[in-house]
Amino acid sequence: MPINDLIRSSRLRVIMDSFHYLTNREMQFLLLFSVFFVLLSPASMAAAHSLSATLSLSEDSGPVVPTVPLLSFLERVQKTALQTFGNSTFDPKNYIDLSLKFNLSTTVKEFDKLPKTANGSVPVKDLKGFIGKYFNGAGEDLVYAEPVDFVPEPHGFLPKVENPEVRAWALEVHALWKNLSRKVSSSVHRHPELHTLLPLPKPVMIPGSRFREVYYWDSYWVIRGLLASKMYETAKAIVTNLITLLDRYGHVLNGARAYYTNRSQPPLLSAMVYEIYNRTGDVELVRKALPPLLKEYQFWNSGIHKVIVRDADQGNHSLNRYYAMWNKPRPESSTIDEAFASKFLSVSEKRQFYREVASTAESGWDFSTRWMRNSSEFTTLATTKILPVDLNLFILRMELDIAFLAKVVGENTVAKDFLRASQTRKKAFNSVFWNENMGQWVDYWLNNGAEYEGPQIWEAQNKNQNMFASNFVPLWLDMFNSDAHLVEKVARSLKSSGLLCAAGIATSMRNSGQQWDFPNGWPPLQHMIVEGLSRSRSMEARTLAKDITERWIRTNYVSYRKTGAMHEKYDVEKCGEYGGGGEYKPQTGFGWSNGVVLAFLEEFGWPKDKKIGCN
Repeated sequence: MPINDLIRSSRLRVIMDSFHYLTNREMQFLLLFSVFFVLLSPASMAAAHSLSATLSLSEDSGPVVPTVPLLSFLERVQKTALQTFGNSTFDPKNYIDLSLKFNLSTTVKEFDKLPKTANGSVPVKDLKGFIGKYFNGAGEDLVYAEPVDFVPEPHGFLPKVENPEVRAWALEVHALWKNLSRKVSSSVHRHPELHTLLPLPKPVMIPGSRFREVYYWDSYWVIRGLLASKMYETAKAIVTNLITLLDRYGHVLNGARAYYTNRSQPPLLSAMVYEIYNRTGDVELVRKALPPLLKEYQFWNSGIHKVIVRDADQGNHSLNRYYAMWNKPRPESSTIDEAFASKFLSVSEKRQFYREVASTAESGWDFSTRWMRNSSEFTTLATTKILPVDLNLFILRMELDIAFLAKVVGENTVAKDFLRASQTRKKAFNSVFWNENMGQWVDYWLNNGAEYEGPQIWEAQNKNQNMFASNFVPLWLDMFNSDAHLVEKVARSLKSSGLLCAAGIATSMRNSGQQWDFPNGWPPLQHMIVEGLSRSRSMEARTLAKDITERWIRTNYVSYRKTGAMHEKYDVEKCGEYGGGGEYKPQTGFGWSNGVVLAFLEEFGWPKDKKIGCN
C-alpha cells in the first residue's frame, strides 16, 4: 500500500501510537514524512491550488518574518553613515554587519545624542568616534579556524593535472581554503543579541571579501572543491551548519545572518549530502540529514512557493517559484532599496517592490534582466510571477537525491514515493518549460491579472524566450543528459545562442549593468552546464564540455596571475578579466570560484604539453 494511502487510512493511528517506542530522530522523520504526504493529499492539493494562485496575483498578501530590534537600529546607523560619509566608497552591508560592544539600549541612547543636521548627517569626526567606541568591526565576530583536514598537497590530489605550471596554481587555489576558514566567535554564542551573525556549531567556509558569513547555494560548489581537496570533514561541517539553520528556522537561510531569516536560496542541501556520501560512504551523515531534507522539501512545496499550472492537455503541474517572506528594504542594502522605491507613490507599491527585490535575492541571481518586465527598468522586477527553470530543476534534483539517500538508509517507501514525484515533475518540464523550437528550457511567466481561484492556465506566449544560461541548466541531471538526441539538440542550441564566449558562458545576452547579465560568467552556471554535457553519451556534447572547461580554466588562471586572487565572477568576453556590475564592487576570495576550478581540474585534468595562458 503506498505511503500516502496508508497515512490517509485508519492504520495511521497504529503508526502514531507506536511513536513512544522511537528515538527523537525517528519520531521527527516519521512526523515530517507524514506531514509531507498529507500535504500531497487531494484535499490539501486543492486548498494549495487556491492559495498558490491567489498569492501569485495579489498586490502583497504574503507573509513577513519579523526581524530583531538590532537590525532596525543598524539600519539607522547605515543611513546616517551614507549621509555623513557620502556614496563614493559606501557599502551598506558594512554597517549591518557591525556588532555591539554594549547593550542595545545604551548604544541607541548614545547614538541619539549625536549632533545631526537637517538631512540626517553627523559631523564625520563624531560618527567615526561613535562607531569606534560602541561597535566592533564588521567581520570581527568571525575568527580564524585552522581546517582540521587541510594538508598542503593531499595524497591523490588532481591526478589528471600533468602540467607543472597548472599543478602549482591548483595547489595555490587549494591553499586558499585556509584563508577562507572561520568559526563563529564565542561572543556570538554568549551574547547573540549583540550580533547580526548567527551562531553555528561548526567551522565555516566564507565566500570572501564583503561576504563574511556562510551562504547557502555557494556552499555546494565550495563542497565540490573541498572534495577535490580531500577535505571531507570540512565539507561535512558545512552540511551540519546548514542543517542547524534548517532545524532552527524551518528553511536553510540565504546566509547565516539575522537579516537573511526571511528568505532562502537555491535549494542544494540534498545535492551536498549526495556528493559527500558518494565520496565518503558516510551513512550516518545520510541518516542525520534525511529528516531535515524532508522538512526543506515541505518548505518549498507548500504555501507561497508552490503554484499549480494547467497545461494544454488539461494536466495540472505543481511547480515552484521564489517568494521571500519580506516586504521592506533588505537591511543589508536598505539605502539602495529605498532609493529605488522612491519612484513609487503608494505604500502598497513600495511593499510589492521590496518583496520582489528580496525574492530576487532568494534566487541567487541578484540582479538580472531575467526577472524584469522592462529590462531597462530595475523597479519592474517581478520574480514572484516567474516559474524559474533552474529552481524547479533544483527541486527535481532534491526529489532524486532524497529517493537515493532514503534507499541508502533502508527507507524504501520514501525512496519509491520521491522517485515517483521526480517522474511527475519531469512531465512538467516537458509540458511547461521545454521550447522545442529553441531547443532550450525557458522560464514561465504567470499571468498578472486579477485574483482568482484555481490553477494557472498554461499559455505559450508566457514563456520567456530571451537567452539566459539557466535555459541550459537542466542538462545537469542525468534524467535529461542521458537522452543523447536531446543533449545534441540542446548543445547545438547553446553553440548558436551567442552565450558561448571567449572565456566561458555568458549569463545573458543583455548588457544591462546588472551583475547576472552579459558579459559576466558565473562559476555555478559553467559547472552545471559542463557537468551535464560531459556526462552524456554524445561525443559532440562531451567535446563542447571540454572546450568550455578549458576556456574557463584559462581565464581563471590568467586573472589569478595578474591580480593574485580568485574572483567571484569573470568577464567572458575577455580572457583573464574579472567581472563587474551590480550593487557592490567586484569581490575576491572566492569560495565557489575555487571549488569549480578544482572540480574541473579533477574531472578533466590538464595535459603536460598544453599551454595554460589565453589563446
